[in-house]
Amino acid sequence: MPTNGVNRALKLQFGLINCENRYLTAEAFGFKVNASGQSMKKKQIWTLEHDGDDGQVVFLRSHLGRYLASDKDGKIVCGAEKPDLECRFLIVPQSDGRWALQSEPYLRYFGGSADYLSCFAQAIGEQELWAVHLALHPQASLLSVARKRYAHLSSSDGEISVDSNIPWGVDSLVTLVYQEGKYSLKTCDSRFLSNDGKLVKENSNATSFTLELKSGKLAFKDCDGKYLTPAGPTGTLRSGRCSKPGKDELFDLEESHPQVVFHASNKRFVSVKQGVSISANQDVETDMETFQMEIDKESKKSMFRTNGGSYWTLVTHGEIQSTATEVEVNTMFEIEWRGQRVALKASNGKYVCTKKNGQLSAISDSVGVNGKFWFVSSSGLVCSDGEKPEDFFLEFPEHGRVAIKSSSGKYLRGDQGGILMGDGPTMDASSLWEY
Repeated sequence: MPTNGVNRALKLQFGLINCENRYLTAEAFGFKVNASGQSMKKKQIWTLEHDGDDGQVVFLRSHLGRYLASDKDGKIVCGAEKPDLECRFLIVPQSDGRWALQSEPYLRYFGGSADYLSCFAQAIGEQELWAVHLALHPQASLLSVARKRYAHLSSSDGEISVDSNIPWGVDSLVTLVYQEGKYSLKTCDSRFLSNDGKLVKENSNATSFTLELKSGKLAFKDCDGKYLTPAGPTGTLRSGRCSKPGKDELFDLEESHPQVVFHASNKRFVSVKQGVSISANQDVETDMETFQMEIDKESKKSMFRTNGGSYWTLVTHGEIQSTATEVEVNTMFEIEWRGQRVALKASNGKYVCTKKNGQLSAISDSVGVNGKFWFVSSSGLVCSDGEKPEDFFLEFPEHGRVAIKSSSGKYLRGDQGGILMGDGPTMDASSLWEY
């Protein structure tokens, strides 16, 4: 589901590890299931889905898109394309963080080892307990369900604060460290969150939490049986007093996307500082010159989000603005990698270029100077949209420096405003160029 118009909550994908330290595995042949996997790869990844009518009932979908099911005799199969009655399970969390999976229609527990799996146990034993290993990028953004705010490192206060409207920059990344069935939360400066809210350098029992699931949301339980929650006006993340998770103790994990800056051909940073227009007109890199790059998995095209949550989009006359609130055709750009630089092609098939005023527009048919030629106008201004080529002469008066003379005998120079002129009468400091 969308959150704050920025990211989407991650689908919960994980591996299930039995008491023999083997992963639950879905085989392609015959849709068979075993507990023989020694590590978590594609066949060992399961996606958790919730029943829309009953928030406690879950379905387990394999990497093949088929659902785990148990019949009345406890036989396990994983071939259903759509979840039916026998695919319904209940999660019974244990104090050590492991899960027991109970068939909802038959009230038997799922467990076993190797090829001998069944869902027929009437009570929970060691073979019916599964450790949960999240299958996601270890760095994610953490969103408080109750506060609708993101966690971030507050260096000045030495804590994780849950008071950010948007997850922006490395301070908003939390690394989930998995060890022996439990998770630690590590900040971007490599410190661990302790249950008292302090950040420490060493991982310990106080920094280890077990994951619990409630209606698709996550809760973090500490070594004393209490749950992480935002506290106080800045939302200091620490263990509270509750021994059962309520809304204040629930979190979403959201995928972390790369964030980039663009240095245009005019040597200035692309920015949204001036409003909705995307322009290359800033000399300093701030949050307004930083954009989140989201890559569409199917088309491989990229979308760029501002720190306000809006997307770049192609508008009338080829201009690029930050007015889109949702992904659609005009918000997608193709990236062409050209050595250390990139070219962006918009949905109109044109390349994005920088106008003289810095405005970004998708109006170019090719990368470079649009197939046009440099020339010196009657006013002495160097232009780059000439229809015919004009001769320029290169003179090398010093080591590493070149002077460029037009066919009229004048030198190209840069004036105080940064404008390239072709009216230099003699070779001087303003008409020498390093190479």
